[in-house]
Amino acid sequence: MAADSSKRAARLAKQIGAFARQHGGSAEAQIAYVGQVGFRISLVGADGTWGDLMAPSKEVAEQAVETAGPTLKESFDGEMAEHVRTGPYEWARMAGVQLGGPSSH
Repeated sequence: MAADSSKRAARLAKQIGAFARQHGGSAEAQIAYVGQVGFRISLVGADGTWGDLMAPSKEVAEQAVETAGPTLKESFDGEMAEHVRTGPYEWARMAGVQLGGPSSH
């Protein structure tokens, strides 16, 4: 891994670690290819809070997750999804998109 990639992985690992500490002390992660923009690292904290980070390559994403230490899942499956807790913001956004209400546009 090149020096820039190693630095990016280290920065992502710090962010993953901070997320886990802020959300119950641990997290689960899943890495998914999202096209030319790179790879998404989806995170679910022990308290059910979820978030994501972007990595420029699979290697950077894998190194960041390995360094930070969350449980790496093969897919964002039902078991991982059942830990996610959504709040009023997410429910309003989902309803808004479906019903022609508030959107990100």
